Amino acid sequence: MQTPPDRHEYPAHWEADVVLRDGGTARIRPIAADDADRLVNFYEQVSAESKYYRFFAPYPRLSAKDVHRFTHHDYVDRVGLAATVGGEFIATVRYDRIAADGRPASAPADEAEVAFLVQDAHQGRGVASALLEHIAAVARERGIRRFAAEVLPANSKMIKVFTDAGYQQKRSFEDGVVRLEFDLEPTDRSLAVQRAREQRAEARSVARLLAPGSVAVVGAGRTPGGVGRSILDNLRDAGFTGRLYAVNGALQEKELAGVPAHRSVRDIGEPVDLAVIAVPAERVPEAVAECGEHGVQGLVVVSAGYAESGPEGRERQRELVRQARTYGMRIIGPNAFGVINTSPGTRLNASLAPEMPRTGRIGLFAQSGAIGIALLSRLHRRGGGVTGVTGVSTFVSSGNRADVSGNDVLQYWYDDPDTDVALMYLESIGNPRKFTRLARRTAAAKPLVVVQGARHGGAAPQGHAVRATRLPHATVSALLRQAGVIRVDTITELVDAGLLLARQPLPAGPRVAILGNSESLGLLTYDACLAQELRPLPPRDLTTGASAEDFRAALAHALADDACDAVVVTAIPAVGDMSAADAALAEALRSASAAAPGKPVLVVHVELGGLAEALSAAASTAPAGLAATSTDPAGLAATSTDPAGLAAASGEPTGPAPQVAPAPAEVEGQAENEVENAEADSRLIPAYPAAERAVRALAEAVRYGQWRRESADPGRVPEYEDIDEKGAAEQIDQLLAAASEQPQPQPQPRPEAEAQSEARPEVQPEARPGGPEEDALALGPDDTCALLARYGIDVRRALPAPAPAEAVAAAERLGYPVALKTTAPHLRHRADLGGVRLDLADEEQLRRAYAELTSLFGEPEELRPVVQGMAPRGVDTVVRAVIDPAAGAVLSFGLAGAASELLGDTAHRLIPVTDRDAASLVRSIRTAPLLFGWRGSAPADVAALEELLLRLSRLVDDHPEVVSVSLEPVVVAPRGLSVLGASVRLAPPPARDDLGPRTLPVY
Repeated sequence: MQTPPDRHEYPAHWEADVVLRDGGTARIRPIAADDADRLVNFYEQVSAESKYYRFFAPYPRLSAKDVHRFTHHDYVDRVGLAATVGGEFIATVRYDRIAADGRPASAPADEAEVAFLVQDAHQGRGVASALLEHIAAVARERGIRRFAAEVLPANSKMIKVFTDAGYQQKRSFEDGVVRLEFDLEPTDRSLAVQRAREQRAEARSVARLLAPGSVAVVGAGRTPGGVGRSILDNLRDAGFTGRLYAVNGALQEKELAGVPAHRSVRDIGEPVDLAVIAVPAERVPEAVAECGEHGVQGLVVVSAGYAESGPEGRERQRELVRQARTYGMRIIGPNAFGVINTSPGTRLNASLAPEMPRTGRIGLFAQSGAIGIALLSRLHRRGGGVTGVTGVSTFVSSGNRADVSGNDVLQYWYDDPDTDVALMYLESIGNPRKFTRLARRTAAAKPLVVVQGARHGGAAPQGHAVRATRLPHATVSALLRQAGVIRVDTITELVDAGLLLARQPLPAGPRVAILGNSESLGLLTYDACLAQELRPLPPRDLTTGASAEDFRAALAHALADDACDAVVVTAIPAVGDMSAADAALAEALRSASAAAPGKPVLVVHVELGGLAEALSAAASTAPAGLAATSTDPAGLAATSTDPAGLAAASGEPTGPAPQVAPAPAEVEGQAENEVENAEADSRLIPAYPAAERAVRALAEAVRYGQWRRESADPGRVPEYEDIDEKGAAEQIDQLLAAASEQPQPQPQPRPEAEAQSEARPEVQPEARPGGPEEDALALGPDDTCALLARYGIDVRRALPAPAPAEAVAAAERLGYPVALKTTAPHLRHRADLGGVRLDLADEEQLRRAYAELTSLFGEPEELRPVVQGMAPRGVDTVVRAVIDPAAGAVLSFGLAGAASELLGDTAHRLIPVTDRDAASLVRSIRTAPLLFGWRGSAPADVAALEELLLRLSRLVDDHPEVVSVSLEPVVVAPRGLSVLGASVRLAPPPARDDLGPRTLPVY
């Protein structure tokens, strides 16, 4: 319960920006005493009917007493929130704490009455639903557990707001009023409702940026070549289907480059959906204000000079976002390359790309403009333009990612019917927890391929504000793969995988047939398959004299084989008329593939310039006059001098882009062929200039296909009857309360959890692992064992032995045989250094071992020896769980010692883990065979190990105060396991923004 001085303090942390149902934004904030005029103006614009629904009687105006009551709150028992756009109220909500008899009350009363009022012009935008989420979060923070609302039966919209929220509720009807009561504790259904609303709103906000009906380019100059003028020309030349305007304060003309021109956005006599701002940074605020006042829905800011330029620019960037959100606008950028939408109904090229990519099924997102150029160029060479193959649906280059991020674009792509594959280049992930959740849902519907830059730099690029994480990149990568993300390392691999996934079906398994006219190339492909852990069949050599018909027959036979899941065709040039041979071979392969469309086919070609083009052209419906004339149809120019893709990754040009002939969607009268083109695209066969690249792409498709099949049945989180969740919660509360009430002593050297003592040692503050430098409480051995025991995790007792006599006494208590080991930090878990003596059968052996340890390593005070009963022999493993503030709760597993510490052979899963997750976690490390009877050894009790993982996952998931657990070593014997060491750290539960109300991030 708060003290009186705190009760009236303005709670600034309740302020938040939200995306509404129509894609616009609003700001939610507490109502304060100086809001009287805003409240009165707001109320004047509410219809008489809405006022009647709010007060159950005609209420034309607010009295001075009403205004005072509705603007003066203690922010504990009486709270009011307002949704604002342009600084003006568009909706309000308030709660008043009440007692059981309905009268005003204070804590510990835990019920409140809630009421809404939404301006009629903004009804239907989801404002009330967003306000309900936020007022419910505020109420929970203030100790309120239940809301009550009285609504007139005719007010169906408000009743629907409450009933659709997903909370458990009770409904009654009395005296002509519907009374609704509902608990505020989030439920699975309320979270599902919230996330579905989040997806629709954020997807719509991106759709408003990618499919505008009108665009204004602010900063378009008279002279061609400038940034603004280039974007204006690109929009015009791409055939943008909406209205286009040029805006420049220096213009006197009424037209610029054939486009209507104005000196200000305010002068445009029609609505503007999207504004592209290309003026110097110091002039951007004026342009944003003009756009906001004119009702522009979204901005693409290509102007530089923001966070990428230093602290002053970072503050300028924050102010830009604040200003745009004030008007309900979302921003791509600043420092953005632009956006593209190739849909024939839009034809938007609001970017610095001089040519429009061909319409296709691949969505592209890049935080870097240079990488965005490289991606578009490579897709153009490999699959765009004159070849009539897979192209781009949408492209977004977010620049500094101050507002619209990869998460927003994922929300849009999730149900975008024009996008089948999503490719993303990320230099930072602002909200990894949310990204992982969205990626898992997206990957269940369509492939998501990600390459992450700045992996080893230790810091995000300038201009990107991200949450701190101490998880290694390998851990983050493993967690993304668990979510179904296809993780690749280079731009080349990104395009290779994307083209395969866009053109071919997913393989049903890892069995690969290899056929071709080169025995050597077939063997290279075979070796590449083994390196990628695929199961290749023996290569079939058709000899160099093989004809197109021979290839067709061999491919048809391979595709018909039930022992084959995918086919790689290898081809080397034929002697003679290569162009005719290429066309014949392409048609033969296409024909065989089309007859068995359920299995993927890839082609590896060596300097066979015409085959890749012919493979695509064979299925193209483009007019004959659009024959391929590119000087680099196979993409070889992009790889022959830069096989690793380094030039593209650094933003350096890889050669001139080929000129683009009109794509089928651009040819007049071709709109009716779009369906036919899409069907043709689905039969295209991707070609690769190297076996390793083709097989790597295939291996990613195999792993993704397996993930898709397994994700359909993700498993379950088992219930264990012996888990004492309530007792654990009480113990945790008591430990944290006791620690907060006592001044903490300076940390003193002490044994870790395996050095247990009868007397409880002091709890010590330590930095929270993986998170900011916040105090965490390292539990003493007794508390550690007691807490773990409540979840069925038994830690084998270890007693301190500061002298030989105490060691003997401890051994007699535990029973021989025993182990004697040191717990000094430099010797702990280092049996290889001699700090452990095992199988000591009697007092004589124990005393001799004690003397040896002290003579070799030092005095007992330094060594901190302990005595522990011997555990059955088995495989030593280590299990850890940590809450990372960015990624969330993570469970890790590996073998103890060099395997995990030196080789990094550790696997990770997000908590909570299911039974399937636990099984895959154990089997995903490279040294897993040691657990399954390697070289004739007895198999370990893997079932017991999996149960331990599930129990630890439950502990951390049930109690977010548990920020770190380490079990080391865990000896897994043929029957059962023994936990020989454990440590637990507690801290107040970290904020879970993924469980709170919807908000836009603030950087």
